[in-house]
Amino acid sequence: MARRITEAATALRQAEQPLRILGLLAWPIEVRERFLAAGGRELPRVTYPEVDTRPVDHALSTARPLIEQSGPARDWLERIADRLAVASRMLNHLGQPGFFGASHELYGAPTEALPDSSDNPLQLARRLRRIIDQLNHLDLGAPANATATAEDVARRMQAAVLKFFGDQAPMVEIVDTLSANATAGADRVRIRANAHFTDRDVDQLIHHEAGIHVTTALNGRAQTELPILASSHPGTTRAQEGLAVFSEFITGCMDVDRLSRLADRVLAIQMAVDGADFLEVYRYFLDKGATEKAAYEQTRRVFRGGVLTGGAPFTKDVVYLDGLLRVHDFLRSLIAAGRADVLQLLFCGKLALADVPVLCELAEMGLLKAPKFLPPWASDRRFLVSYLAYSGFLGRVRMGKVHERYATILETSPVVKFS
Repeated sequence: MARRITEAATALRQAEQPLRILGLLAWPIEVRERFLAAGGRELPRVTYPEVDTRPVDHALSTARPLIEQSGPARDWLERIADRLAVASRMLNHLGQPGFFGASHELYGAPTEALPDSSDNPLQLARRLRRIIDQLNHLDLGAPANATATAEDVARRMQAAVLKFFGDQAPMVEIVDTLSANATAGADRVRIRANAHFTDRDVDQLIHHEAGIHVTTALNGRAQTELPILASSHPGTTRAQEGLAVFSEFITGCMDVDRLSRLADRVLAIQMAVDGADFLEVYRYFLDKGATEKAAYEQTRRVFRGGVLTGGAPFTKDVVYLDGLLRVHDFLRSLIAAGRADVLQLLFCGKLALADVPVLCELAEMGLLKAPKFLPPWASDRRFLVSYLAYSGFLGRVRMGKVHERYATILETSPVVKFS
């Protein structure tokens, strides 16, 4: 049985490797330059490469009979195969309305309810935006200037990955064509050449990209019996990005600016779902105080691969808030259930939260190896367990009544302004 599971997991890994979703959705720098040179008044002109997904589809056809024979791993591997099939379909609809349906299946949508809740990411984003806007009258300190260059970030990132991973540390490169400010995998951390960062941005990148994405990539690569765990396929995106954003929180790197960006991306995706075009969403970000360049980049994230006239966005950026909630709830539930043993398993490779039961079983079978690397905050389990226990306790408090009680007290309290 172990051999069959490994064969099926290997076949899926081979099927996944040609799927380079974010690379195929990337826009050349020239598109931005033309857009901004025209004053941001014309829709960007974007073309996508021809995508041949037949190798992926053929590899999935080869893998499925093996999955049928994989015993306890069958449901897990079937879920992955189904996700890869949807990803293949999505890439066959680049720039077309059909792109949105596949994106929705893979990454969710702003109005999709969260597990065990009637809430959804759109409601959370609106709530966060409302709270942040209510704080505008307070002096939270001026935001730091984005004076760190890509070269500065690369130096700090290189030092961080050497400290975290030693001789297995990935190379840090500065590249011209990159969709995000930074991306990370087992071999390379790439920094966008023309990006500028605050010191807080750099800390966020280190704990997000290196602390989570490189960690799970290296640990996944070590899973020789389950090689699919080295794959950053769309079925893992919610959990991986949720862990990465949680890492920003637990290390004290999160700030209001970053949280605002995450919320605004969800709101912008919903605008596009409702029919707003690229220019309308671009103006939304400008109205929120973004520079022209930053507003373009945020809007590009929403429309890459989709339809620029609205109705069919790329919904991946929903997963940051969605995944954060799921991961935080899962971690608290582990502690409430007395299952702190599962904490390390989350870093064994690229996985979804739904994969945990079968991975526990595969660990018992000797197919899953313990993670060699852990982010620093997860290594200190005494701190993490105490934090999650307290957080879980707070989750049981009826905050509505608490807010009402303190709101009554604060209504009669003048705003404090120390001279």
